[in-house]
Amino acid sequence: MPYSRSRNLAVLTIGVLAASVALASAQPAKPQAPQAPADVAAPPADAEKTASGLATKVLQKGSGTERPSTQEMVVVHYTGWTTDGKSFDSSVARGKPNTFSVGGLIKGFTEGLQLMTAGEKRRLWIPEALAYRGQPGRPAGMLVFDVELLEILPDPSAPPADVAGPPSDARRTPSGLSYKVLRPGTGTGHPRSDSRVTVHYTGWTTDGKMFDSSFKRGQPATFGLNEVIKGWTEGVQLMSEGEKTRFWIPQRLAYEGKAGAPAGMLVFDIELVNFK
Repeated sequence: MPYSRSRNLAVLTIGVLAASVALASAQPAKPQAPQAPADVAAPPADAEKTASGLATKVLQKGSGTERPSTQEMVVVHYTGWTTDGKSFDSSVARGKPNTFSVGGLIKGFTEGLQLMTAGEKRRLWIPEALAYRGQPGRPAGMLVFDVELLEILPDPSAPPADVAGPPSDARRTPSGLSYKVLRPGTGTGHPRSDSRVTVHYTGWTTDGKMFDSSFKRGQPATFGLNEVIKGWTEGVQLMSEGEKTRFWIPQRLAYEGKAGAPAGMLVFDIELVNFK
């Protein structure tokens, strides 16, 4: 705080500080990584151990019966600690769950997820042989994760029932782009045409053939909205953060008949993870 010599300036400074404190208190608190559990150093006696050496303990029972396979995608919240109680990664601290391909993770995480049902929260003690195996720059030794399985996603390659054309409840823009919101977003702002966006997406031709999917690669894609096909540039600007929308993009707003590119109308399911 700048030092004030005059009484009037001091009063003004105090007033500004009070307003700043009031504004700060009105802002939502930034999520924090959970503290390390009491049993972070080693699995307790009531933890279950698998043949591989993974130890687990159910903290909250799930609501379903289905368990994910290595081919499926899942939405999870998690926090990871080393056995000395230091947190090295947390979706909880970032305030947003992660979407993963179950088969694309460290062995212990993959195995642990396959034991879980949607809504379940479980603690995993993953020995180094099932974690990063001494890789440079990675957390070493046994790792401990609290994992909450929020959702098991359907196979992203399976085309939607309305892949052949937009349904009657789809909206249409003057350009000919059709779209339907599948899940409302949590944000209020929208990207601009020059924004950089991070998205998960799957694309199909109208005969139901998938030609591209970030889900299959196991991680979202990031690019500038001025670097993509016209239908994407227009459509993603209609979205808010966290939103999932289906787009039917006519060929003139897609690849325009370019050789080697998918032809005709294209259908995309797009989830806007974030934008800058």
